[in-house]
Amino acid sequence: MEPVGERSTRVCVLGVTSLLTVTVEEAPDGDPEVHVHAGGQGLWVARMAAVLGADVVVCSPFGGEIGPALLTLAEREGYRVRATPYDGTNGAYVHDRRRGERDEVAHMDPTLVGRHDLDDLFGAVLVESLDADVVVLTGAEPARTVPDDFFARLARDLRAAGRRVVADLSGRAAACAVDEGLDVLKMSHSEMVDGGFADGDALDELVAGARGLIERGAGAVVVSRAAEPTLVVEPDDAALVVTPPVTPVEHRGAGDSMTASLAVGVARGTSLVDAARLGAAAGALNVTRHGLGSGRREQIERYVVEVEVTDLDGDRREGS
Repeated sequence: MEPVGERSTRVCVLGVTSLLTVTVEEAPDGDPEVHVHAGGQGLWVARMAAVLGADVVVCSPFGGEIGPALLTLAEREGYRVRATPYDGTNGAYVHDRRRGERDEVAHMDPTLVGRHDLDDLFGAVLVESLDADVVVLTGAEPARTVPDDFFARLARDLRAAGRRVVADLSGRAAACAVDEGLDVLKMSHSEMVDGGFADGDALDELVAGARGLIERGAGAVVVSRAAEPTLVVEPDDAALVVTPPVTPVEHRGAGDSMTASLAVGVARGTSLVDAARLGAAAGALNVTRHGLGSGRREQIERYVVEVEVTDLDGDRREGS
């Protein structure tokens, strides 16, 4: 909960490609157990931000046969949904995990978001951002679903309105948004390399790439590195966020938990390194659970003490 007497931290999330997820697990008696959830990067980020105590609204299009069912599931989560029209259809997947690994049974991509639907989504984000402390821009999957300049226009107008913007984008969408200005850009090490932002995934190459993005318009860059420490690069500083190793049940979801924590930290005015520590704790605990973007706030906040911050030369920072 927020401290008594303080209003809730308000977070607005753009979720351009929300999807329906169906996962088959094995029940204790050996029978199939089917789990149906609302998913997609925007909704997973929103779920974790809500877990961390923020008042969250998600702006996302819903349409087709899948849209109504997906919207019903999303509205049962701990965030508010600002649904916009969608002449196409949301995507979906069916995964079978009864053997321990994810076997993809079926996957359906969303259809392209048309220009009129994009206009409605753009307007929804701008209006909902008026009451937000921070706006989170998450990307499209697949990227072709939404034009790259959509993210550039949003970043430009949100910044012009004085909104703080955290983005979890990659490829051309990231490049377009960074050129308009962002407070924080979060990206994985592989996305840094694949997008041409870094020459390789060695630490010095990632630092150089992050500094290049800062010169282009990012206020700071956070690079997740799978099992390696997260890299936090600010204009005059760089550090590694080190989390104790855990045994994963579901390796996905750590990155979205990090993005949500960065957004909540920025909204609350904490340092970026402290926000990244919170994100590392949330991500570590998330991979020990079934369900993406899930967790318990009290567990995450207690686990933060296990997360250390070191300078790039290996010196441990005081207070971390």
